[in-house]
Amino acid sequence: MKENEAKSKILKSKYVPTAEFYSQIIDSLQDYSILTLDNEFIINSWSSGSEKIFGYETEEIIGEHFDIIFTDEDKKSGVPKVEIDTSLKEGRAVDNRWHICKDGSKFYAYGLVFPLKGLKGEMLGYVKILRDLTARRKQEDAIKKYVKELEELNNHKENILAIVSHDLRSPLSGIIGAAKYLSSNFEKMPNNEIKEMLDLLYKSSKDELKMLDYLVEWARIKYATEVFSPKKIKLLSYVQKVFDVLNDNAQLKTINLHSEIAENESVFADGKMLLSILQNIVSNAIKHSKPDGKITVSAKIKEDKIIVEIKDNGIGMSKEIQEKLFTPQMNVLASAREKDKGAGIGLLLVKGFLEKNDGEIWVESAEGVGSSFYFTLPINEPLGKIDSADKIEFDESA
Repeated sequence: MKENEAKSKILKSKYVPTAEFYSQIIDSLQDYSILTLDNEFIINSWSSGSEKIFGYETEEIIGEHFDIIFTDEDKKSGVPKVEIDTSLKEGRAVDNRWHICKDGSKFYAYGLVFPLKGLKGEMLGYVKILRDLTARRKQEDAIKKYVKELEELNNHKENILAIVSHDLRSPLSGIIGAAKYLSSNFEKMPNNEIKEMLDLLYKSSKDELKMLDYLVEWARIKYATEVFSPKKIKLLSYVQKVFDVLNDNAQLKTINLHSEIAENESVFADGKMLLSILQNIVSNAIKHSKPDGKITVSAKIKEDKIIVEIKDNGIGMSKEIQEKLFTPQMNVLASAREKDKGAGIGLLLVKGFLEKNDGEIWVESAEGVGSSFYFTLPINEPLGKIDSADKIEFDESA
């Protein structure tokens, strides 16, 4: 009898969790975003973890369609609908992808979607759970990039040695040979021939010095990391500096230098490198533009980067040249050097500077129509970047 009474007291004393209790548990999961949708895919609940991760307050997001948290690319590809369809078909949908926060920044998350059904099996809506994996993803990407940079570093060493051997050694041998001939035959050579040979030696020496300067800069961006000093800078001021420097060259061919850069557009980059990037590309555009041409510098924002376009209506280039333009191959450099001393190295220098600043470069061109050089730079300081001196740590618990 006493035993039954004891059991009865225990049963009566058991705590029955309330809806508020479960809500408190959900809100305590700060590394997770938990939200529910109605049958029309409208958000009708939003956890405190969601507020922390996405930046939307609950009252801001309730009533919005759930595709608000997806990237434009995923929305265009129909990813939100695919998630819902998969969850209905298989009982759940799982994926890892980038999502968009209120301020436009992105975070990488493990996502789970499953249908929410009532006691009688009726559809009440859906539950979506996201776990923030941004730090882990960026660390993985940084490690991959670091490994790739190490491989490229080794290739650059070999390329520099090859260029020094091929593009510097051979012309210097010619200069030495011409100087020796001039020294041995000076007394019996006509003055006009002496002057012609001296002019040639002077020009060749200047070209070799220019090539050597390019090589020093190219090596510097790969090995002398202490000179790299990126910061937030105004893009327009640097474009204007380059226009001021190159305006006389442009005027000789009556070429119009035009900027469409907005005053408030900024990038996170090393100022000296940005100046060199712009000057190299605009200078090349002037050289390959027709008289009375136009060179336009414009920019547009795409997610966390700015895409700069430098467009000319010059002679353009073939597909074959475009494919090899940023590759340090000896035949390409030699060909470029015959037509325009240092041009091949100049674009390799630009590519190296952009890679150092977390950017990239590509070109679109048509022969006889003109070329557009595009390059990207981050708007803000990139996260998760690893330099050679940084320690790489793995989170084995994730």
